[in-house]
Amino acid sequence: MYNWSHIDEAAMKKADPEKYRLWRIAAIIEADCTDEKLDRQEVKAAWPHIKDEIDPWTRRAIEYVLWGTTSSLPANLTWWNKRPKTTSSLVGTT
Repeated sequence: MYNWSHIDEAAMKKADPEKYRLWRIAAIIEADCTDEKLDRQEVKAAWPHIKDEIDPWTRRAIEYVLWGTTSSLPANLTWWNKRPKTTSSLVGTT
């Protein structure tokens, strides 16, 4: 997760309110440690703009909650985005 502590929220909000709104939605989704609730319709409207900034696993969960789909990731991925280990037929041969 990205550390947003250096962001001047007041200046960002004043300079570009739309960019601030999108940033704030993505930050709330990523942080998941705020008591602030998001509006479902607002997240759906902002989704095309913020989905690439969100962790893939979180993105998959949000897509499932909003649309009932898990299409953002292939189904065959394992944890940490690694492929499963395969056993080699050459092991133990000389």
